[in-house]
Amino acid sequence: MKTRTLDEFYQAVATSGQRNAEAFLPPGISKEIGHFNVFRIHEVFQTFRETGQVAMPYNRRSYYKISFIQGHNRAEYADKTIEIESSALLFATPKIPYHWLPQNLEQAGYFCVFTEEFLLATQGGVVLDELPIFQAGAYPVFQLSEEESVQIELIFKKMHQELASDYLYKYDLIRAYLLELIHRGQKLQPLTVGRHTSTARTSSLFMELLERQFPIESPHQPLTLRTAKDFADRLSIHVNSLNRALKTTTGKTTTDLISQRLIQEAKRLLKQTDWNISEIAYSLGFEEVAHFSNFFRKQTSWSPVSFRK
Repeated sequence: MKTRTLDEFYQAVATSGQRNAEAFLPPGISKEIGHFNVFRIHEVFQTFRETGQVAMPYNRRSYYKISFIQGHNRAEYADKTIEIESSALLFATPKIPYHWLPQNLEQAGYFCVFTEEFLLATQGGVVLDELPIFQAGAYPVFQLSEEESVQIELIFKKMHQELASDYLYKYDLIRAYLLELIHRGQKLQPLTVGRHTSTARTSSLFMELLERQFPIESPHQPLTLRTAKDFADRLSIHVNSLNRALKTTTGKTTTDLISQRLIQEAKRLLKQTDWNISEIAYSLGFEEVAHFSNFFRKQTSWSPVSFRK
């Protein structure tokens, strides 16, 4: 899968309607305050239906998303499935892969997308990854009662209306509405999670998490997921379950697949950048150059220096 950035998201939404992607951008938004936008689900759902993409898979999204869903849907995580029969509130983070699968064509509600910068504390907001609802291991899909649905829908309507207004401080007000949504979600009880292990889905989501870390663009930002346990924790499954799924679908262990991808990236960095060996080792998550050199030699029979020549 290729990365879906915000730009690509807008392009995908605009494609079937043959409109310019910029037409969907909120007025007055600037990079200095991050990004925020809100949509009606039935409008976007119709767009994706017309392009033949009914399912909306996790796709290395570089933004956060909160959805007020009205309709029969299914949310699939690595080895867990959550059935949404009517109204629900779903929180999505770039760090936790999932699939959202509409089960019929009767879809309504709203969703909003925003970047981490939009809610930074310096903007009067919060640090998203410090909130329980966006922690790895959570399954933030919440069933809503009729009364809760009315309240949640009202918040989205306010954000939708405010976004189109000329009020000078509208993004401050929208930020307050967004924080209200987050806190309401943290007060709700999660839906019952059914465990329906799918080796293919687990394998697919693992590969997605692995690939989203590449290509490495800076020697000063090392990989955050390096071991089988790192990936298992992010997918909220036991490391043995992850190994079994990958062995079944690929014939390789989790460690083998991680090592294979690290070597592929190491070769690229050695041939295509002028970073020194120490910088490359650090960017790939090795604390010591010697550890990286030994790893590279074991996998390729070459030293990093010899391979670069």
